[in-house]
Amino acid sequence: MTRYRVRHSTSYEYGLPVNDAYSVACLLPRERTFQEVITSKVVATPTPDEFLETRDVFGNRVVQLGVHHAHEAFEIVADSTVDTSVPALPTTTRPWDAVARSARELVGRTAVSVGPYRAATGPSTPMTRPDLLSALAMRVFKPGRPIVDAVTELSREIFETYSFDPMATDWATPLDTVLEKQSGVCQDFAHLATAVMRSVGLPASYVSGYIETEAPPGEVKSIGADASHAWCSVWTGPTDDTGDGSGGWLDLDPTNHQVPPTRHVTVGWGRDYADVAPVRGVVLGPSSNQIMDVAVDVTRIDPPAPIQTQTQTQSQS
Repeated sequence: MTRYRVRHSTSYEYGLPVNDAYSVACLLPRERTFQEVITSKVVATPTPDEFLETRDVFGNRVVQLGVHHAHEAFEIVADSTVDTSVPALPTTTRPWDAVARSARELVGRTAVSVGPYRAATGPSTPMTRPDLLSALAMRVFKPGRPIVDAVTELSREIFETYSFDPMATDWATPLDTVLEKQSGVCQDFAHLATAVMRSVGLPASYVSGYIETEAPPGEVKSIGADASHAWCSVWTGPTDDTGDGSGGWLDLDPTNHQVPPTRHVTVGWGRDYADVAPVRGVVLGPSSNQIMDVAVDVTRIDPPAPIQTQTQTQSQS
């Protein structure tokens, strides 16, 4: 178990005072079987007139902020402490095509929870060249190949073929461009991996969170570590009928080729970036320049030592 403190600051400076601002922040980590949230809070300056924490349709923690008076700057700071562990790699040997078939045949609650992640591409990742995606999918997803082997190979293929280049794309870059340039950032590689897996019928989600900024001694610093991070998760089959006691969701980080990911803190997940954007919103006021600054710090900290109790023995005379 590893404990991390995550501080994520998003600040805006306006050229002229704005009259009203409304923001939605997806910055607070959520519980997982391998992640426990110790503390988490969002603080905004100036103090919002509206502040509400709720859950979105995917179960992510969302904070709604409204500042309804004149202000020249706005800052949102999320501060969280979490305990995480590296999830075990599923032991399932089910072929990926059998999993895809199971996904098509789901009914009831499982169909409702898994179904949204079967769409070919998310709403913010349109494609006009599906042939480029199909070529990558065909190289990896051979008929009958075990699903864990296949998604691990997909992670390796993206890691070794695509270059990490913050200048190559932005948040709105379509997958066509990423495929053609063979470069991008973690958001692009997560979108690419989910699109490939969905193209062969596998439910896959886009995961938003953080990765440890500084690697422990003797380990290599992770790529894309100084900002929000993104990876993805694939459904490996029902947990109750795999025949080998495994199933559920498996995370993979193609940016760093980690299956499952290590040193990661999960905030939330959805169909793509648009569902879990860290901060989005609107302002009302005169037209002027706006400067946005984002700072992320992920620090490994030592958990508190367990309380030791002492037993005293009193002798009688």
